[in-house]
Amino acid sequence: MKSQNSAIAAIVQSEQEQVLSEWLAESNLGSSKGSEQGRTADAKKVLKGFLEGILADAEPERFEDKAWDALRQVLSELSAARAAQGASAGETSVFVLSMKKPFFSRLQGSFQNDVNALVGAIWWTSTLVDKMAQFTINTYQRTREEIINRQQQELLELSTPVIKLWEGVLAVPMIGTLDSNRTQLVMETLLQRIVDTGSELAIIDITGVPTVDTLVAQHLLKTVTAIRLMGAECIISGIRPQIAQTIVHLGIDLQGITTKATLADALSLALKTTGYVVTKPRA
Repeated sequence: MKSQNSAIAAIVQSEQEQVLSEWLAESNLGSSKGSEQGRTADAKKVLKGFLEGILADAEPERFEDKAWDALRQVLSELSAARAAQGASAGETSVFVLSMKKPFFSRLQGSFQNDVNALVGAIWWTSTLVDKMAQFTINTYQRTREEIINRQQQELLELSTPVIKLWEGVLAVPMIGTLDSNRTQLVMETLLQRIVDTGSELAIIDITGVPTVDTLVAQHLLKTVTAIRLMGAECIISGIRPQIAQTIVHLGIDLQGITTKATLADALSLALKTTGYVVTKPRA
């Protein structure tokens, strides 16, 4: 084993508690982001993976090597957990970078009579800790992107609910801008609900859609076509005067598609189409 590896391994094995204490004090990582006990446990896991790589005589420049697998796994879990807790990437990287100080002070004592060896050991340690910090930042960013994508997907699903208005009648109130991904989700959800409920008619309400252009109209036409292929019919409601003028101005052909100004009108037509008659009881 190389001299710097032996010296660093000896420090971890013989002075772990002191290193941990100085590390946590130096990191000063937001005490509001988890308990002291939890941060100590995280630091111990990092030190364990750190020691495994050193004992395997691994090189910090090759941080992707198998010898560092355990350390990378611990850092991944740490980054993911802190991202979920709301800690920033900077806070997480500072936590790792703060390892340097307790090791540097001890390496000075180990190589006080050999300046070249001291410089080499400090450079070796600094390179490894920098690699660790960069790895945590990359992992943090991936985790945050996954969280954001998942939240966007959940919001998209919440914004396009399929509601059963009456026996055999479904409705999809559209709110916001329609794009390809959202239209695909609406189509898949609506078609599945038609199969599950055996509904004969679906109402797509676009009252909450701010503008209708050629692309939006194409998305609606594709959805209507898919609904008809499933053996059901479709009514588009929420055709406001501005939207009607825009559709005419753009030359969009909605012939053969039933449209209504309001969701109430569409529901009334749907009930008649399916054979229901709604009457007021006499006083």
